[in-house]
Amino acid sequence: MSPVRVVGPQSVRGRIRVPGDKSISHRALLLAGAAQGKCVVRGLATGDDVARTRRLVESLGVTVREQPDALVVTGVGWDGLREPADIIDCGNSGTTVRIGLGYLAGRPGYAVLTGDASIARRPMLRVVEPLRVMGAAIDGRDAGALTPLSIRGGNLRGGRHELAVASAQVKSALLFAGLQASGVTEIASPARSRDHTERMFMGLGLPVSEDDAVVRVEAADVPAFEIDVPGDASSAAFWIVAALVTPGSEVVVEGVSLNPTRVHFVEVLRRMGAAIEIDVQGESCGEPFGTITASTSELTGTLIAGDEIPLVLDEIPALAVAGAFAEGPTEVRDADELVVKESDRIGAIHQELSQMGVGVEARRDGLLIQGGRPLAARFKSHGDHRIAMAAATAALGCEGESQIQGWAAVATSYPGFSADLEALTGYAMEEFA
Repeated sequence: MSPVRVVGPQSVRGRIRVPGDKSISHRALLLAGAAQGKCVVRGLATGDDVARTRRLVESLGVTVREQPDALVVTGVGWDGLREPADIIDCGNSGTTVRIGLGYLAGRPGYAVLTGDASIARRPMLRVVEPLRVMGAAIDGRDAGALTPLSIRGGNLRGGRHELAVASAQVKSALLFAGLQASGVTEIASPARSRDHTERMFMGLGLPVSEDDAVVRVEAADVPAFEIDVPGDASSAAFWIVAALVTPGSEVVVEGVSLNPTRVHFVEVLRRMGAAIEIDVQGESCGEPFGTITASTSELTGTLIAGDEIPLVLDEIPALAVAGAFAEGPTEVRDADELVVKESDRIGAIHQELSQMGVGVEARRDGLLIQGGRPLAARFKSHGDHRIAMAAATAALGCEGESQIQGWAAVATSYPGFSADLEALTGYAMEEFA
C-alpha cells in the first residue's frame, strides 16, 4: 500500500465519538454467545480485532445478526456451544487468542486457534499453563508457547493462580474458564490491571468478587443482556495528545469509557501539565462513560513506571508522542511487555521518534525521551495500528510534510481514523505513489 501524507501543523478542534471500546466489545460478544437467550450489543468496535472474536463465537454455533444500530446475538448457553468445524483464524488479535482459550477451555470439543505472523511471535504459555492446571488439554508450537494452538476442554477444576505478570488478558481467560469450572477459581495479580471482565460479570450478577489484586469466580450461567459499548479510551488518547501538542486546539471526546483502569493515561498527562477535563455521565453494564476535553498545553516530561504501567501499556505510543513535544525528559520504565505487543513497541517508538530528530534511548524495559521540537518525518507503522496512529498524531504537530508507510494497520482497531482526522482538522490525509 502507498504511504499517506500529513502536512502540519494542523489544529484539532471539535467533538468526536471514537469507535466502541475494543476490550469491552470482545467480552460482550463472548458473554452474549454463552448467554441464555437474545442479547443486544450497541456501539460494538468496528476494527478487525473484534470481528475476529465475532467469527470465533459464530464458529461455535452462535447466531449474530446485524441491525441498523446494534448486533443481536442469540446466545446458546455454555452447553449449546458446539465444536467448530474449522480452524479459528484470530488475525492480529491477541485478545481473541488468549481469552478465546479460556472461553473454549470448559467446552468438551476440540478447537485450533491461529493468527497472523505477529500473533505467531507472541507468548502464550502465560495463559496456556494455568488453563492446563485447570484441566484443559492444550498443545501448539514450542510445547504450547506459540500459535497455532489446539485445545480440548471440559471438566475444569477451580484453584488459585498466581500470575507472574499483571495481564488483563490472562486474568480474563481464567475468569471465563472459571465460569465453567468446579469450585472457586482465584486469580492473584502482582499489580492492578484492567478490569473490564470483572465489571461486566458484576453487572450481569455473576458470582465474582474482588479483594485488592485477587479476583474470585464460580461457575454460573450467563443471563441475556443488553449493553451500550462506550467509546475506546485507547483510541481517544491519540486525539487528546494531538490537541495538547498542536496550537489552537480543543477536542471533546464524547461517550468514551471512563473506567479508571483505562483512563490512567489522563493522570499521566495531567502530571505533565495537560489541560484535560473529565465528566462522568452514566454507566453501562458496570462501565462508566462520559466526555474527555483536552486543549493545547505546555507539557513537561515525567516518569512513567511501576504499578501504573499495566494501566497505560496500550497508551505508551501516544504518551511517547506527548513526551517528544514536552520540555525535558520523559522516562518509561518497567514496560518490557512492550516488546511482545503487535510490534516491538520499544524498538518501533525509538526508531520513529529518532526519525523526528528527537533524542530517544531504547532500554530493555522502556524508553528515555528528550522532549523538544520534533520535525516532520517519514514514518513506518511496523504493522502496528497504535504506532501508525501515533505517527499521525506526531505529524499533526510538526511543521511540514510527513509520510506514514503501512497505514493499513489502523484497520485493526480504528478504520475510520482518517475520516475523523479530516472532521477535526479539515485536512484530508492523502495517499500517494
